[in-house]
Amino acid sequence: MTTTTDTRALDELAINTIRTLSMDAVEKANSGHPGAPMGLAPLAYVLYTRIMRHNPSNPDWPGRDRFVLSAGHASMLLYSTLYLSGYPMTLDDLKNFRQVGSPTAGHPERKYSPGIEATTGPLGQGIAMSVGMALGERMLAARFNDGDHEIVGNHTFTIASDGDMQEGVASEASSLAAHLGLGRLIAFYDDNKIQLASPVDEVMTEDVGKRYEAYGWHVVDIGDDMDPDNLERVTREAMEVEDRPSLIIVQSHIGYGSPKQDSIKAHGSPLGEDAIREAKEFYGWDPDKTFEVPEEALAHFREACDRGKQLEAEWNEKYEAWKDAHPDKVKLFESLESGEMPEGWDSDPPKFDADEKGMATRKASGEAIQWAASKIPTLVGGSADLASSNNTDIDDGGDVQKGEYGGRNLRFGVREHAMGSIVNGLGLEGLRAFGGTFLTFSDYMRGAVRLSALMKLPSIWIYTHDSIGLGEDGPTHQPVEHLAALRAIPRLNVLRPADANETVLGWRFALNQTEAPTAFALSRQNLPTIDPSKVPDDAIERGAYVLQDASDGKPDVILIATGSEVSLIVEAAAKLEADGVKARVVSMPCMDTFTHADEAYQEEVLPAACRARVAVEAASPLGWYRWVGDAGCFLGMETFGESGPAPEVYEHFGITAEHAAELAKQSIEKASK
Repeated sequence: MTTTTDTRALDELAINTIRTLSMDAVEKANSGHPGAPMGLAPLAYVLYTRIMRHNPSNPDWPGRDRFVLSAGHASMLLYSTLYLSGYPMTLDDLKNFRQVGSPTAGHPERKYSPGIEATTGPLGQGIAMSVGMALGERMLAARFNDGDHEIVGNHTFTIASDGDMQEGVASEASSLAAHLGLGRLIAFYDDNKIQLASPVDEVMTEDVGKRYEAYGWHVVDIGDDMDPDNLERVTREAMEVEDRPSLIIVQSHIGYGSPKQDSIKAHGSPLGEDAIREAKEFYGWDPDKTFEVPEEALAHFREACDRGKQLEAEWNEKYEAWKDAHPDKVKLFESLESGEMPEGWDSDPPKFDADEKGMATRKASGEAIQWAASKIPTLVGGSADLASSNNTDIDDGGDVQKGEYGGRNLRFGVREHAMGSIVNGLGLEGLRAFGGTFLTFSDYMRGAVRLSALMKLPSIWIYTHDSIGLGEDGPTHQPVEHLAALRAIPRLNVLRPADANETVLGWRFALNQTEAPTAFALSRQNLPTIDPSKVPDDAIERGAYVLQDASDGKPDVILIATGSEVSLIVEAAAKLEADGVKARVVSMPCMDTFTHADEAYQEEVLPAACRARVAVEAASPLGWYRWVGDAGCFLGMETFGESGPAPEVYEHFGITAEHAAELAKQSIEKASK
């Protein structure tokens, strides 16, 4: 390998350094995807050394451009480039690719290493989150910029693969991105003709460019001309298109320079020593060296550090001038960056008086949103075409539309999965975002919900029509298994409040979260409002509480329920008392937080000495047997629902106070044996 100061030769040296580091790391791990990093190395090089505004010394600088590797399987492309550019990543980190505890995980993970903006890997999620990030940029620009001061104005770049383009979530989000005119979003489609199991033409023959033109994107196809100057030219031209997002189609050569180039053998497996030797010889490198980093290449990449510091210094000057002009907005902007909530925002949550008629918890949620929105300017959100049913509109909040980004209400259309990813993207930009739909359609957006938990994002998911209680719409809309499925996601707190007061406390809890998402399961039908004095202030934080108890505090049986079934077990307890049976009533609005409560509190609520228990929830029994124990019973659903008026549907499935009381007596008898 010869050394040179020639510009084009230096470009090639730097690009090949990305390639060799990537294939060496995959080979050492004996696992990974070497082909895409080898093919896309010129693009990563151009973005990080010529195009993007970024500062490796301060990866979270607010003025930076954002980069999302939607093709997350090509993670070594990102890791190699971050290391070479001077981010807090070491050569040893690259050597520990895909090892336990290493910041270079198999797919990029946010917060695992500075410089990774979003967790990607599930295809389609990255480009969809990029839409949310680009939308967040426009919304923040509308809130903070003026004619003389522009402190928000970054671009969002993403690289998407053939697989990304095949995922429905990418289509949903891309359609909405064009509708909203997100001109600072630039996606690169790597049309390399190869995916893991086959050539692309065996599964997809559509013209992706024409599809995106139909959405309303600016589309440029440069074929396989991956010359750095050409990549820079088309990217800068796309950056000048302000009224719509841009798709730049590049046809990279997967596994470039190896004998496995342009084949599926270069996609998802190490190349093997012989193929790596041939590739390095093709690049003019010493085939006997691994993880080689030429000094010239490293020095050239590290110029990004000085350039980044200069860019940040220039931005800081603009920011100081903006602060002088807008002292009233400084605290809000800084809270976005820190994730802090306005001081004392939650000190006066609304309370609802006891009322047998009550209200639907979806309506209570809507009122809680108005309360929270009046205190938290960064609270934004919307629904998948169900705003009037989910009660998600912020009063006088204004709608977000193309060219009008100052509003707070988002119209996602019937795009649940895109909604989930876009909400996550908005959260990555510092906004407190929520998205709503019916609980049964949480399945359509599960990938995004799971990523919100994995990324430790405090996204808020509003799911109404939470049970067979929605009635006449029938089993297609009546969720049965969904609560159990959501509760199975680590770090996701699933709240099913029993009344308006628990709902408000749930919103206070959700908005005080910094590293965990929250999912609400809310009723369509009215639920009696519990006397607020009986609902402890920390009901959600602790997850469960004793709503009413036997007069001597020594119950014969414990009745447990969530949501709409809490009023049912209160009625069952009255029937048992009439028969001389002492019952404790426990409301469990959040099984997840109760699971993590200390053992002493769990024992206080559900004493082991009282083995007779009945849990009631109009949903799957999965997860409940932990709490009912060996002598307890569960009353709920083990089939799909039925269409009919809600009271009749409950009666049809035997989810009644009478049945709960009968099961309580059976459990007492069983516990006594």
